[in-house]
Amino acid sequence: MKARIHYTKPSITEREIAYAADAAANGWGQRCYEYIGRFEEAFARHLGVRHAIATSSCTGALHLGMAALDLKPGDEVILGDINWIASAAPITYLGASPVLVDVLEDSWCLDPAAVEKAIGPRTKAILAVHLYGNLCEMNRLREIGAKHGIPVIEDAAEAIGSSFAGGKRAGAMGAFGTFSFHGTKTLTTGEGGMFVTDDSALFEKVLTLSNHGRARGQQKQFWPDVVGFKYKMSNLQAAIGLGQVERIEELIGDKRRIFHRYAEALGDLPVRMNPEAAGTRNGYWMPTIVAHERAAFGRDRLLSEFKAENIDGRVFFWPLSDLPPGMRRPVPTPVAHGLYKRAVNLPSYHGMSADEIARVVEVVRRNFTK
Repeated sequence: MKARIHYTKPSITEREIAYAADAAANGWGQRCYEYIGRFEEAFARHLGVRHAIATSSCTGALHLGMAALDLKPGDEVILGDINWIASAAPITYLGASPVLVDVLEDSWCLDPAAVEKAIGPRTKAILAVHLYGNLCEMNRLREIGAKHGIPVIEDAAEAIGSSFAGGKRAGAMGAFGTFSFHGTKTLTTGEGGMFVTDDSALFEKVLTLSNHGRARGQQKQFWPDVVGFKYKMSNLQAAIGLGQVERIEELIGDKRRIFHRYAEALGDLPVRMNPEAAGTRNGYWMPTIVAHERAAFGRDRLLSEFKAENIDGRVFFWPLSDLPPGMRRPVPTPVAHGLYKRAVNLPSYHGMSADEIARVVEVVRRNFTK
């Protein structure tokens, strides 16, 4: 049996191990939040934002931010029909409704024209998800949001390392941004996430909500001013995260190296891969192939061949409107429904060798010659 090629796994070095060991041995009492603070500060510096709050997940960060925007029952949030359900779920936690619209053919991200058509009297936010490291058209979305008085939220869970022309990083352009540090992501804490914003008032509100409703300046012990949540990251997780963010350009560079090897090896096939517009940088969290509509390609066949070769592959996300929860799609989403059947995510774990990439490429190419 050939050695397994995982679709993703983290890069952990002696730096992260040393920080985690120190947090386990000494990160208690007065030092119980030390690594959390250091991680938040380092991540905020990397992103170029004023404020960051480490959380137990990106889902929790989205929930906190949406709650701080006073999202409530009857409200609506517009997002793309192709996404993981974790982007939409926090909307429902607050009793609001996701409204699903189509995505763009080239980036697989939210279509601004579809967003504007879907805005109604109950629309309270636009959720821009930077899918697989690809960038939403944030300038257009922010213009639409400003025109209608609606905040634009960034779900940058998959976009660590992605940046816009001019250098502004994904997650740093909306009313707030959120990130995931799940074990599959470019930067990991095992489980975990981050809320970021430049809005100091919003930051204070989220900080209060994240601590069971206890405001930072509250003098009474165990006195919550509102009912909040418990989405804190542990000091141990943050210690690993600090080691990771100190290596972040190395980690992003590794993802980009892997993507470019795939792109070069598959460039003559009838496929498109993650785009990178002029002046932008794609963090390429998950290299993805989308077969041309008329190409002889079978997604399930390719995944079966990967399995036979002990290679992990992933389906493209399903349209959320097709899933059992039955989220609302006001109009058809032909692009979203045309993408997922023709697309597969390729393995891209840190440290992946040229020989391992070649094994994946061989199976992909074989699939297109049948």
